[in-house]
Amino acid sequence: MKHLTTRRASARYLLPGIAFALLVLTGLVLPPEAKAQSSVRPPENATTSIAPPGPPLQGGVQGTASDADIWRDIRQGEVGTVPIPDKSAGLMIQSQGEDWRLQRKGPMNDYLGYAMLATIVLLAVFFAIRGRIKVEHGMSGVKIKRFSTLERMSHWLMALSFITLGISGLNFTFGRSLVLPVIGKDLFGPLSGFLKATHNYTAFAFMIGLALAFVLWIVHNIPDRTDLNWLAKGGGLIGKSNHPPAKKFNAGQKLIFWGVMLLGLSVSVSGWALLFPFEHQLFTGTFALLGNIGIDVPAILGLPEPPYSAIQEQQFNSVWHSIVAVAMICLIFAHIYIGTIGMQGAYDAMGSGEVDLNWAREHHSLWAEEVVARKPERISPAPAE
Repeated sequence: MKHLTTRRASARYLLPGIAFALLVLTGLVLPPEAKAQSSVRPPENATTSIAPPGPPLQGGVQGTASDADIWRDIRQGEVGTVPIPDKSAGLMIQSQGEDWRLQRKGPMNDYLGYAMLATIVLLAVFFAIRGRIKVEHGMSGVKIKRFSTLERMSHWLMALSFITLGISGLNFTFGRSLVLPVIGKDLFGPLSGFLKATHNYTAFAFMIGLALAFVLWIVHNIPDRTDLNWLAKGGGLIGKSNHPPAKKFNAGQKLIFWGVMLLGLSVSVSGWALLFPFEHQLFTGTFALLGNIGIDVPAILGLPEPPYSAIQEQQFNSVWHSIVAVAMICLIFAHIYIGTIGMQGAYDAMGSGEVDLNWAREHHSLWAEEVVARKPERISPAPAE
């Protein structure tokens, strides 16, 4: 009985010991990938044994490489291999993104801001020197129909949508540095979200207005010989010279028309690519087309050679969109100035659609005489006193 008790006690201590030994042997025999990991982080003093991209070393063996070598290769845009169809996923770091960010938040923003401020200053100086351009013979009180309801509707659709796009777009560019410190993060965040959504949807209204204006006014904005005379005399804006003869649109208005159309088309195309990202290769195709006629744009601007990745296309789109938009804003500043405080009677053309007959004869004499001769019903008599 005593021996039986001793054996039972020995078994009680022996069985756990055997189990522990089996666990140790299992850990030694199993392959490393089958072992449980205690932590996803290596020890502080661990060395990297991942081979950098590139061919193997002599003897077909890739040795260890330092972290600095690996990250240098990654920073330079080395592409690894991935098992998924999208091979661009093998690019861990898109180096041009940092260049784009530094340019976008640095010199480009400065130059765009200076361009708008310079335009406002030049207009203010011009107004101080020239003053308001008045109707030399005074208002006659007789009105002549200048623009139809459809023409004014397309103009105001394009104008109001562009103002909305300008305000919301400038918030993207200058909001963090100018608006955020004033109103704080709690208000700036929701405001920026609202302006972003407004910008995206208002873009379609602008494109519709742009297309309508092009169809309605293209026939009146084809350059002709009268434009050369108008430009030679500065349109009567410089000095006190008489206004040169002009048709429905003078040379200055034609320049604004074509500037708005071309810049508006360009900003619409780049905006469309930003609204529907990673679906277009605008810059790759454009640079290739220009290269076929001997214009190497990437070499001139110091850009990488095409073809460009989808993310590079988006970066180019955002930069081009901002530059063209600000150029258009500067052009519209001049247009707004002439149409409001710069010239007496000019606002009536898009306000009521009718202008004073004396104004029409001074600024658009050829068109005014044609309307008087061919369409006298478009002239409203002076009100009875």
